[in-house]
Amino acid sequence: MPAAELTESGGGKPLDQMKNCRICPRECGADRTSGRPGFCRAPGKVILARAALHLWEEPCISGRSGSGAVFYSGCSLGCIYCQNAAISGVRDGSFLPGTGVSIDELAGIFLRLQGEGANNINLVTASHYIPQTAAALRIAKKRGLRIPVVYNSGGYEKVSSLRLLEGLVDVYLPDCKYWSAETARMYSRAPDYPEIARDAIAEMVRQAGECVFYEADGGQLIKKGVIVRHLLLPGHVSEAKEILAYLHGTYGDSIFLSIMNQYTPMPAVSGLPLLSRRTTRREYDRLTDYAIQIGVKNGFIQEGGTAKESFIPAWNGEGVR
Repeated sequence: MPAAELTESGGGKPLDQMKNCRICPRECGADRTSGRPGFCRAPGKVILARAALHLWEEPCISGRSGSGAVFYSGCSLGCIYCQNAAISGVRDGSFLPGTGVSIDELAGIFLRLQGEGANNINLVTASHYIPQTAAALRIAKKRGLRIPVVYNSGGYEKVSSLRLLEGLVDVYLPDCKYWSAETARMYSRAPDYPEIARDAIAEMVRQAGECVFYEADGGQLIKKGVIVRHLLLPGHVSEAKEILAYLHGTYGDSIFLSIMNQYTPMPAVSGLPLLSRRTTRREYDRLTDYAIQIGVKNGFIQEGGTAKESFIPAWNGEGVR
């Protein structure tokens, strides 16, 4: 891979960090410029699966016009139940679908989405491409990017990597998936996830501060702040309660909580009794009732059925090819 593809407008730093990659908590040390990617399955060049207006985020992110969602291929977490397994590399570690883009092209995509009326730029699973993304954001902002930037991640982030985004990201939208190290080990091969996610969320709150909203696009849109998501897994209500208790006890009303019921069983979990079924309405009600009981005021819940495959976009390369 030509070095120019990685260093374009990026001052050489993105390429340097790809040679012995320790961007994510896996710290696998892969030389991603050599064609031998590490745990994330991603090469040094940014690979995108989709970049288009997206309506399936929280109302304050999507609004009516949509969020400018940029879906990155590959993933440093690799959950066994991944709803985006088709692009994360979970299904096939030898082939990562998507289209390669330069840093300058990535900046252009951000600006195009703004021109199409996106309420924000929504960076979906960009953890393994933080250096390139930071460089692209700097370029785009110099060229007129003015809408908020949302960093949408699984919560498995190194604090030192997040600091590369300081001043570039307005809204952090992390998951807080697990409280138990054993659950994290079983489902994501990451027993350190609970500690890593807690530290990452603390850094995100330090950078973004309390949530601020503004009136636009028919409602209240978020301008800055942190929204922490928790996807309720079937059979894991007790663990989910511990997560909510920690987040609310630590941050109170300074963050918003998004309690999600959209877990969809994927083929990879067919041998796991708990994950092979959907989250029940009773399970979800137990968790949302608990949130109210402990005093959570700022948050989002989902209505309707508890598994909606419409939340999973068509991976047709829209906006990239």
